[in-house]
Amino acid sequence: MSDSDINNYRILAVDDDPFNLRIVSHALEQSGYDVVTAGSGEEALSAITQYGLPHLAIVDIHMPPGMSGFEFCRSIHQFSDLPVIMLTAVNEESTVVEGLEEHAEDYIIKPFNPGELTARVRRVLQRMGDFAYELKSLTRVDERLVIDFPGRQALVNNKPVSLTPTETKLLYILMRSAGHTVNTDFILRRLWPLEPAYEDRLHVHMHRLRRKIEDKQDKSRLRYISSERGVGYTFRQITDE
Repeated sequence: MSDSDINNYRILAVDDDPFNLRIVSHALEQSGYDVVTAGSGEEALSAITQYGLPHLAIVDIHMPPGMSGFEFCRSIHQFSDLPVIMLTAVNEESTVVEGLEEHAEDYIIKPFNPGELTARVRRVLQRMGDFAYELKSLTRVDERLVIDFPGRQALVNNKPVSLTPTETKLLYILMRSAGHTVNTDFILRRLWPLEPAYEDRLHVHMHRLRRKIEDKQDKSRLRYISSERGVGYTFRQITDE
């Protein structure tokens, strides 16, 4: 990951402790990241709705009196596959296991080393990949298709089309790697990490998603989602339309 790549990444830090937020912000900004802070899960969700999804979130667990970090993660994962790093003082084995199995890509215990935090952020972003489209409150694919991830809907020719949580998260996974084939097994693990899932189940959701966003009148139009049998799915490469 080059310095120019880092400058394109927006990190959301969520913590009810202003001192911790300042440490996190300073460490990441010194490394070239754009950092947005929120003092609660509710404030973070409001920022996402207003400004769009970040590329990664760093989240505390206990943030009284509002929603916990885990509740925040459950909310954002209703419409995205946003990578999360938990940054918390909670060091109980059951909580760490829940965090890693259900919500986060990494788990860091406070007090923390800012340099280590930055290294882990870099590692997660390298593993998860960039988001190929510009992340705003409305993510524009082309003149015909716009995605509202927090609102769980697509705008197709300026007409709103509702998406289920699974369809929205599936779109996020594919659009994050636009132009590249995403392996079927990877998609299954990201959509249903805690339960057995098979290709037939994915095919049903993919079929419904395609019916909602593809152009049914113009069959000559390049499809947004193409499939490679036995391998995976590819979301269309970004264009200059």
